[in-house]
Amino acid sequence: MHSQERTIVRFSVRMPTDYFADDSRTNLERMLAGDLYIADDPEIARRQRQAMQLTFRYQTAYIEDAETARPLLAELLGSVGDGVDVRPPLFVDYGSNITIGSETFINFNLTALDVAQIVIGEHCQIGPNVQLLTPTHPVEPQPRRDKLEAALPIIGDNVWLGGGVIVCPGVTIGDNSVIGAGAVVVKDIPANAVAVGNPARVVREL
Repeated sequence: MHSQERTIVRFSVRMPTDYFADDSRTNLERMLAGDLYIADDPEIARRQRQAMQLTFRYQTAYIEDAETARPLLAELLGSVGDGVDVRPPLFVDYGSNITIGSETFINFNLTALDVAQIVIGEHCQIGPNVQLLTPTHPVEPQPRRDKLEAALPIIGDNVWLGGGVIVCPGVTIGDNSVIGAGAVVVKDIPANAVAVGNPARVVREL
């Protein structure tokens, strides 16, 4: 009788990396500081659900009467100036990190992912389907697979964003500037400028 050969298969198991071994902060605290954090966190999830509930209530109330819906918008956002008009639907991560200055108009379907602060100044005009995106993710594949992310603030003041504009993390848009419809803004835009395209580039001074 011939002896049978045995094949041994060894499986390697990658132990999860403890990215925060020396960091006692919660994921929420790391997020608010602009550092890497794990988004899959119970307190973060609770705040996101609360924001979704408030945006739904705001949309329902706005359909009936925009003025009576205003207290819900003030409850949702960090700060809302006088004369602000935000037409729903509105999509946010938390709402509490968004500030809108007085007399600003925001058209339908704004997506403002406010993991970091988003400041919209006074007398701004925001077209439909605009995206203000603060979250960032690691380029390296394994930390991204491990659900790490961070955020950089977006700060805009007294600007006009055309329909479908995308503003990427960490971008500042200067006073009085205009961003053409469909532009993707990946770096700072100076004051008194018109920028268009993907990536957005300044084509004219005002």
